[in-house]
Amino acid sequence: MLNRRQFMTQASLIAGAATIGNLPMISAAQQKDMLKRKIPSSGETVPVIGMGTSDSFEVRAGSEEYKTLPAVLATFFQGGGTLIDTAPTYSNAEDVLGALLTEEQRGQVFLATKLSGVSGRDAGRKQFESTLKRLRMDKVALLQVHNLRDTATQLAVARELREEGKVRYVGVTHYVDSAQEELADVIEKEKPDFLQINYSVVSTAAEKRVFPLAQDLGIAVLTNRNFDDGNMFDHVAKLPVPDWAADAGATSWAQLFLKFALSHPAVTAVIPATGKPNRQADNLLAGMEPMLNEEQRSALQAVFA
Repeated sequence: MLNRRQFMTQASLIAGAATIGNLPMISAAQQKDMLKRKIPSSGETVPVIGMGTSDSFEVRAGSEEYKTLPAVLATFFQGGGTLIDTAPTYSNAEDVLGALLTEEQRGQVFLATKLSGVSGRDAGRKQFESTLKRLRMDKVALLQVHNLRDTATQLAVARELREEGKVRYVGVTHYVDSAQEELADVIEKEKPDFLQINYSVVSTAAEKRVFPLAQDLGIAVLTNRNFDDGNMFDHVAKLPVPDWAADAGATSWAQLFLKFALSHPAVTAVIPATGKPNRQADNLLAGMEPMLNEEQRSALQAVFA
């Protein structure tokens, strides 16, 4: 069964998030319940539940979806989240995020973006300057070379920007199994601060080489596609959450899926995207201990066998 702390946190988050104009005030004690993990290259910690912006923040300003996003952000920060991942090639996501972050949130956010779809040093630097304007920031926490495009040059650009104080960490990303060998080769050679890769109950290829290398080299890991682009929810749509989920402090399939990713020792944080406050609240609850043990991980995988 959930303990009292977990129950009260869940009730606060979900009840408040259901009403956009009446968000809950989450206590400092509840915020501390979010598990944090260290970035190996610095020792700085980040909360294990982050937030992506692909699709969810690619909305028209003034639309109904747009009007919901302030509540999504408020729920995220009130629940102890700080890490937000975006990219200049997520159409207008950077513009929307930049417009909606409050001053208080700007002081808390661990903002990650990317050098994406460009080649050459000048193009990389130009894109980054545009990104800062779109985000309305003068620096970001993490700059990643997206999908291994022009990797050596863009990593050099990211490191230049780090030397200039506009970036704290550099990283590399991809999102498909077929790119993982190349990603592993890159991190073995370049030893970035972060890597980002796909990982879920139904896609565990990163366990073969990418995760062991990250652990050996001291590289922080962000995982994307934790819900397999939503396909995992379709699979369990008519299934009840298993009885053993309560032993892992989980009350929903989303929490189980995120806890699965976080239960691998190489994973630093997950970055699920959502445009709905109640789903944001549900995701945040996955960041509280305990995580899944090996028996629970196997039981969850068996659901998809």
